Amino acid sequence: MRAPTASCGPSAGKGAKPECRLEGDWTLRALAPRADEYRRLLARAGHDASWKLDGITRLDSFGATLLWHAWREQWPQDLSADDELRTVIGRIEATAAEPLPERGSFTLADAVVVLGAGLLGFANHLAGFVRLAGQLCLDIAYLLHHPRDWPLREISANLYKVGAKATPVAALVGFLIGVVLSYLSALQLQAFGADIYIVNILGLGIVRELGPVLVSVLVAGRSGSAMTAQLGVMRVTEELDALSAMGISRTLRLVLPKVVALTIAMPLLVLWTSAVALFGGMVSAWVQLDLGFGFFLDTLPRVVPVANLYIGIAKGAVFGLSIALVACHFGLRVRPNTESLSANTTASVVSAITVVILIDAVFAIATRSIGVPG
Repeated sequence: MRAPTASCGPSAGKGAKPECRLEGDWTLRALAPRADEYRRLLARAGHDASWKLDGITRLDSFGATLLWHAWREQWPQDLSADDELRTVIGRIEATAAEPLPERGSFTLADAVVVLGAGLLGFANHLAGFVRLAGQLCLDIAYLLHHPRDWPLREISANLYKVGAKATPVAALVGFLIGVVLSYLSALQLQAFGADIYIVNILGLGIVRELGPVLVSVLVAGRSGSAMTAQLGVMRVTEELDALSAMGISRTLRLVLPKVVALTIAMPLLVLWTSAVALFGGMVSAWVQLDLGFGFFLDTLPRVVPVANLYIGIAKGAVFGLSIALVACHFGLRVRPNTESLSANTTASVVSAITVVILIDAVFAIATRSIGVPG
């Protein structure tokens, strides 16, 4: 690569035009370190100078654009350049001459196109999700006939990552949520002299609803995004293609362990977080309402039927299964570029949280008459 040079100044003849002589490689790579300096130098020479480009060895679109702007988008009258350089600059001229497309008003047809594209995209995602779920069912059927092929090491590793390593942050968030919920409830109950009903509010709210949903949001943001990113990076680095070339099932070795591990870990995390949240509520109730721990623990089983605990555990298992499937679905859809990786990771978290809320609404309708004291 020859360094670009530019010498612009008055010519030897009296009254002659200024002369600008360019040499070397006028490419983006060569010009980038001193692009602003070359741009000012060419601009001072102006359109009326005598331009000598015979010494240029290489010219790309970046260098041609610098020259075209220095010439004020007009060919100079005195130009010495070979046909190849003129062709490159001519392409810049043609591009600059094309008018930008005018932005029309948003019509009904445009709305139909946008809606149709969204529906087709959703149908595409739904079909891919169903294919993934069906392949997992086939893998499980295969493993039931071949127990030795169960990926137990992968399942245990994922259990540790999504379960054990998530307990500290789940405990911290659960405790703070319990304190906040108890504090806000106590402010209202004190006004009506119904302090003892804080046990009912905390028990039902945390065990039945808040605990499973809170853990699901945490897991979707923490473990779900990690699953999508891991599969996406394997796509970018072509590890998934290598597994296919070796005849190894990616769903059996990569997706199934994540789905099984999160389905097992979520009910346990729900129990752990709900217990810590109830403890935080107990502490807040003791400080604010002077309700002892003994009274709280004695009243809780009587006002919160055990069916609510079963509902919370069932929600945890279903939420874990859904989050893992959504995360793996988006991870396998990553294309081999970093932009697709970031976009699918973001879509994975948002979609997982949305699916959790929809499933929770279905649970609320299906179990509306179960576990609620009359």
